[in-house]
Amino acid sequence: MQSGYYSSAAGMVTQFNRLDTIANNLANVNTIGFKEDNLVVGDFSRLYKEARDELPNENHSKEGAQFLNRAMTKAPQVVDEYTDFTVGNTQRTDNDMDFALTKEGLFFLVKTPQGIRLTRDGSFTKDDEGRLVTKSGYEVLPEDYFESGQNIIFNDDENIIKVDKNGQMYTNIPNTANLAVGSQLFIAQPENMAFLKKEGDNLYRYEGNRDLKHLGDTQAVAQGFVEKSNVNAVKMMTQMIETNRLVGMYQKAMDAQMNDMNTEAINKLAKKA
Repeated sequence: MQSGYYSSAAGMVTQFNRLDTIANNLANVNTIGFKEDNLVVGDFSRLYKEARDELPNENHSKEGAQFLNRAMTKAPQVVDEYTDFTVGNTQRTDNDMDFALTKEGLFFLVKTPQGIRLTRDGSFTKDDEGRLVTKSGYEVLPEDYFESGQNIIFNDDENIIKVDKNGQMYTNIPNTANLAVGSQLFIAQPENMAFLKKEGDNLYRYEGNRDLKHLGDTQAVAQGFVEKSNVNAVKMMTQMIETNRLVGMYQKAMDAQMNDMNTEAINKLAKKA
């Protein structure tokens, strides 16, 4: 068994997965509110040492040995993946329908055909019915949605002129003073960020939607701004170059295993024959 060949193949697959993640980050470098994804690469030997005490057989037994493939102990593998939720830079747009969240871990709530989702993309607009929606058409939810089931709706003669730092919305009706709409943007902070799962359209699924509580005093809403992606394009390009080089190294190792070593073995066997 050519263990070096299989170890190299496993390492190449890991780098392909890493390339997919890097490419997705680079593709979203200009996506509003996008958060960078990363992979944690480890090896089977380390994972085995962490879990061997929980295996059904003793480590030194014949039965226990089957759980440890010595040929793969040093093959790099993707052992975990995570999202970097640090706040991206804010960019001024001077659009009253744009909102940025300036603190980490906060999200707007929106309603999609698949259910309630979270997003950091605060680039909103009004649809034909006067509802506040995302650019993809998902309804932006107010703080009392789980009790009232209502949406944020504006009349034809109402225009948003101000949203304070807590997400309280005000309108300006001609010949009157500024009036509160009676709606406040639902801003939530999940207890465990690891439970957030990306679903596309810059949305996150969170299993405990009903457990989310509106944070009334966040001091984190900036009107007329959007949060840019937190992807560092220079870092991603450097990682892509590094990953491509590793793929080339693994390929050379596989060629050496299959071609050079096999050729040498055949020649030696032919001489003995």
